[in-house]
Amino acid sequence: MPKKVLIAISGGVDSSTAALLLKQQGYEVVCVHMKLWVDVDNAYNEKSIAACRELCEFLGAPFHVLDLSENFKNSIIEYFVAEYKAGRTPNPCVKCNREIKWAEFLKKADELGCDFIATGHYVRVERLDNGRWTILKGLDDTRDQSYVLWRLTQADLARTITPLGDKIKTDVRQIARENKLPTAEKSESREICFIPDDDYNRFLREYGQKEGFTFEPGEVVHEDGRVLGRHKGVAFYTVGQRKGMGISHPTPLYVKKIDVANNRIIVGDNDTLFQNEVIVEAVNWVGMAPSDTSFEAQVKIRYKHEAAPAVISPLTDHKAHIIFKDKQRAITPGQSAVFYDNDILLGGGVIQ
Repeated sequence: MPKKVLIAISGGVDSSTAALLLKQQGYEVVCVHMKLWVDVDNAYNEKSIAACRELCEFLGAPFHVLDLSENFKNSIIEYFVAEYKAGRTPNPCVKCNREIKWAEFLKKADELGCDFIATGHYVRVERLDNGRWTILKGLDDTRDQSYVLWRLTQADLARTITPLGDKIKTDVRQIARENKLPTAEKSESREICFIPDDDYNRFLREYGQKEGFTFEPGEVVHEDGRVLGRHKGVAFYTVGQRKGMGISHPTPLYVKKIDVANNRIIVGDNDTLFQNEVIVEAVNWVGMAPSDTSFEAQVKIRYKHEAAPAVISPLTDHKAHIIFKDKQRAITPGQSAVFYDNDILLGGGVIQ
């Protein structure tokens, strides 16, 4: 009897091709579209659902819609806004993957009697010689998504299949074309799902208006103490930012620190943004068990950052001190620091 797998489909070419590959490999495939964010006119959701339904008819696979919009708003949107208001730069995909997508998806899989779940992520899931399940970077390093999956647990990974991990994007598109998938020519979006235009400031302003709160302006202050101008609210800034400062200065200035207590944005020269150490909390160990000794690894401090050599010293099972070999620019509170041994994801934590 073939193994039954529940695959998350978005209506895009990646998840569609992943579903096709699973069918070709002999799995009994059941498709689910997770409805996460409902925009003003609901057009985005209805369009995606229609594309998913067409795909499932093409594949001859059962199709379900899982409405997680209320949970998503309460857990992810509220977190996203609260972190910016607190002067931190959140990564909603990291939180959503563990707390919404995998958690709710596995519940649905159990409800439908599925052995595994699957996604169109460009990562590989494997069991190491040490017995631990882990995530390996996707073969296509331009699409690798391991950075946003560091919070997944051993139980999550033991039931996860990622058919695209050993594929490159151009091959995935070609597979879709050769098999005449309805999504073969669909363009892709790499922005956060609830901000498709990638305009965070607009989203924060509109969300504040809808929820009945505003963002208080304050001072933009040079690190030497000089007041240079006014900011529009600390939520609209992030460490390392240069554009949109609204100040005049003979040399380029960047956000160095967000002082929420005094409602100030502290700015300085680019050179002042570099540091070589950071504390991370909420650490989750993936490819290795919690350690009480220091070890060397490569660490990414943001999604598009090139992993840099560092020494990681665990302070507790869920807290660690990272010292980089070379200083890194704009280490940003709220973002994730993810540890690698070459392609193997060892773990990660939230930058303090």
